[in-house]
Amino acid sequence: MHLGPAEHLWERRADAVLGAAASLILFCMMTLTFVDVVARYVFSRPLRGAFEVTELMLLVLIFAGLPLVTHAGEHVTMDLIDRLLGARARRLTARLVELGCSALMFLLAWLMWLKAGRIAGYGDTTDVLRISVGPFVYFMAAMILLSGLLHLYKAFSAGPR
Repeated sequence: MHLGPAEHLWERRADAVLGAAASLILFCMMTLTFVDVVARYVFSRPLRGAFEVTELMLLVLIFAGLPLVTHAGEHVTMDLIDRLLGARARRLTARLVELGCSALMFLLAWLMWLKAGRIAGYGDTTDVLRISVGPFVYFMAAMILLSGLLHLYKAFSAGPR
């Protein structure tokens, strides 16, 4: 969702930070994969744990992108009944959908936070490099929560739908 010139500074900064983080992670994944392939096929010495690090970076990339997609309103949508509704009903429906998405995101964030606590409590790590998995699951929960907050903000903001 683009709010135009009235867009808040914090929204632009949050988009910039999350976008830069996602770009940096994507670049690191590309570099790691390139170095691993060269090391594997030219020197017969693959990078130890490259697959694990790539998996964790992919996790961070996907969940860092979730609030960006939410803020931009770029989730997959279907507008089967929009043409049948008037402008007021479309605005009300959009607000109700945003509230429903927000509630679902809050539920998912809570469940993910509980799961992160269990994982951190067990001390789960990756197999090869022994990287602790708990912080990554907490990150997932935080990004889902941020997406829920953005849906809630969009439900009550006066911006265009």
